[in-house]
Amino acid sequence: MPIFIDRRLNPKDKSLGNRQRFLRRAREELKRSIRDQIRTGRITDADSEHAVRMPERGTSEPSFNNARDSGRRQHILPGNRHFSAGDLIPKPGGGGGGASSPGNKASEDDFRFVLSREEVLDLFFEDLELPDMVKLNLKEILAFKPRRAGFAATGSPTNINVGRTMRNSHGRRIALRRPKQVELDAILEEIASLESTPSSADARQRIAALREELDRLERRRRRIAYVDPVDIRFNRFDSRPVPNANAVMFCLMDVSGSMGEREKDLAKRFFVLLHLFLKRRYDRIEIVFIRHTHLAQEVDEETFFYNTQSGGTVVSTALEEMHRIITSRYPAHDWNIYAAQASDGDNFAGDSERCISLLNGELMRLCQYFAYVEIIDEREAHIFGSTENGTSLWRAYNSIDQKWPNFQMSRIATPADIYPVFRQLFGRQPAALKRA
Repeated sequence: MPIFIDRRLNPKDKSLGNRQRFLRRAREELKRSIRDQIRTGRITDADSEHAVRMPERGTSEPSFNNARDSGRRQHILPGNRHFSAGDLIPKPGGGGGGASSPGNKASEDDFRFVLSREEVLDLFFEDLELPDMVKLNLKEILAFKPRRAGFAATGSPTNINVGRTMRNSHGRRIALRRPKQVELDAILEEIASLESTPSSADARQRIAALREELDRLERRRRRIAYVDPVDIRFNRFDSRPVPNANAVMFCLMDVSGSMGEREKDLAKRFFVLLHLFLKRRYDRIEIVFIRHTHLAQEVDEETFFYNTQSGGTVVSTALEEMHRIITSRYPAHDWNIYAAQASDGDNFAGDSERCISLLNGELMRLCQYFAYVEIIDEREAHIFGSTENGTSLWRAYNSIDQKWPNFQMSRIATPADIYPVFRQLFGRQPAALKRA
């Protein structure tokens, strides 16, 4: 039977086991809080720590209690002069029964709970139904690569550094005065020379002395190894962050009256997921928000998602604004350019051909990746989910999808439909697209 030991470090003054049990009990409430905070917060803050407000009701530790309608219990209840059976006892402190009382005093039934970055991403990814491998990749902010970092006395045999090992061996043999082979060969030659001449008492005595010296040197050579374990050195590697190039992410969205709160919420989830992917690959990321009706303009994130604007829908104005910004601020040889566009498919009659011309002309050659999502009603998902029929903008972008490998498009009706847009992005891209 396998035994699993959890060796993760506990947060300061907290029990990791109790924390995990609390997360399981309060998961639905935490998911609701995270969805609300991501919907109202900034895209760049989606994967940071979040402090959520939790109702105390339903979050207490489970416990065993005696059943009131069974068993035998013998206890004595003291009498009192103030209360009778059925009286309501006020809550200590003057607070109400669940809601905060008027004034500056905070509610006693709520508390703040801080979620780590990994816990926030787990709750955010749950609705998107991402594969586990993709979730793991998106949680890793930095990419690491092994780099040479000197030598070590221990390591894998495949990492032995022969040059440094032999240098250590040579120095040790010199320091310990290990006899050289040349010295042994000289003694053997002298012995052979003496044995070839007529023997005499002095010659026999000299030969005996030489043999004794030869035996001493050979024993010394055996004691002092040519390569000792103390000489071996291994190449040492450290994991260092991989330097990445700059990246810019263009967010394009139709903000006409047909794009309601539901459509904008799905679009924001789509933009957040793409930002998390880019943040894993690039150290510096800039986000450009372009909203459009019949006119397009660059705005901040608050205006992009929450300010309303009246007018028709001309998609080509957003593409023209994006091309203008790339030309003036983000040259393609210095930046990796990504674009994400969200729309409900509405477009001015005849403008779709202009969109095809802009994408085929310049933009697709400048972009690393261009993703388009068309947000449809859930009741229409079974109609448009498996057919190529659709709006003029969808048909126009479909021709772009067939021509350019770095273009991806999809229809979404629920958060779980967002991931198919990223299947190609997470896969291996053509070598021509890898400039970073």
